[in-house]
Amino acid sequence: MTEIAIVIPSRLKAERLPNKPLELIRGKEMILHVYDSAIKSGVNNVFVATPDVQIMNVVERHGGRAILTQNSHKTGTDRVYEVFTNKLINKSEIIINVQGDMPNLNSSDIKHLIEHMKKGSCDIATLASDLNSEKEKNDPNICKVVTNKNINSSNSGIALDFYREPQKSSNEFIFHHVGIYAFTSKALIRYVSLERSKLEIKRNLEQMRAMENEMKIEVCYISGCPLSVDTVDDLKEIKKIMEK
Repeated sequence: MTEIAIVIPSRLKAERLPNKPLELIRGKEMILHVYDSAIKSGVNNVFVATPDVQIMNVVERHGGRAILTQNSHKTGTDRVYEVFTNKLINKSEIIINVQGDMPNLNSSDIKHLIEHMKKGSCDIATLASDLNSEKEKNDPNICKVVTNKNINSSNSGIALDFYREPQKSSNEFIFHHVGIYAFTSKALIRYVSLERSKLEIKRNLEQMRAMENEMKIEVCYISGCPLSVDTVDDLKEIKKIMEK
């Protein structure tokens, strides 16, 4: 049986929306909505990785597992790796990095990603959904992924590029990227050993480090798109969605 772990990096010092993991949605902290979705995916090893005692306490009071990590990590993936090396003792074969700011992430989407990773066809796999308007295509708060072919519920593709700011591109296969990454253990070890790349820093997108070092990222399609909460407006929107 393939050993799988989910690690949810979370911190209070987000630049655009500080303290967002502890914002209440339907009377429950945002980080707990994400944690519960991860648990519902059926994976036994689920951890929140955080440098903040406040987040750790909230998760543990909820009956969850949280690991207090170093405060010096430059990326969430570095935080995931610390848990992988110290807590999982390098045993997990697939490690899933679930962003802690997607409270309406569906557990079935996590399962979909896991099943794809079990095929062993890539270093990293991620999710994407449709861009529904020109406004979304040009919105710098939405990360886009370009794939080598059209993707759907039964067909994945290879990632060619990721970006936020509008780009001139002749490629027609552009989707709304969802911030969840599944690594093979070898890919995770290699990824954190690499220097931060030029486009990673310029675009503020971790996945560009993998792209610029020729690591294969495959993209699986999901029909709905969980909202990544990065701004006050996002927080208002997610509350409307989840508190209906």
